[in-house]
Amino acid sequence: MKYYVTIEGEEHEVAVDGSTVSFDGESTEAHLAEVEGAPIRLLTIGERVHRVVLRRGAGRGAYTLFVDGWRFEVDALDERSRAIREASAATGPKGPAPLVAPMPGLIVRVHVQPGDRVDAGQGIVVMEAMKMENELRAAAPGTVKAVHATPGTAVDKGAVLVEME
Repeated sequence: MKYYVTIEGEEHEVAVDGSTVSFDGESTEAHLAEVEGAPIRLLTIGERVHRVVLRRGAGRGAYTLFVDGWRFEVDALDERSRAIREASAATGPKGPAPLVAPMPGLIVRVHVQPGDRVDAGQGIVVMEAMKMENELRAAAPGTVKAVHATPGTAVDKGAVLVEME
């Protein structure tokens, strides 16, 4: 099965055939095992073992992965789902999507101002939710159009924090 995986704004092709995984054309042996009674999965790639915690995102194919303590925003679609998304996106809005609050929380820091140029994966806003600080990153490169987030204010899930153009 072939997948198209976008990690922090960079697209990669991943093919899975049994225990063989090809990542951008390079093949290796891999195995994923669940840890009973815990949200942790153990991913063995070659000789290395990684701890992975997966959270489903808001949209189809969207995930937040915590790999060995590092957080990654990931979008993973099979060939059919990718084709459907591309066909339906042809009529949708153009340009970078606004940065929205993924959950209710408190804005701690804002790293950008209107007019700032940002790269994909760059930290834009830090918000606190469930007693943890979460850095929200740009999904794509762009220019900050407007900043609606203010440190010290509470926001609801889905609130637009930063508009991009």
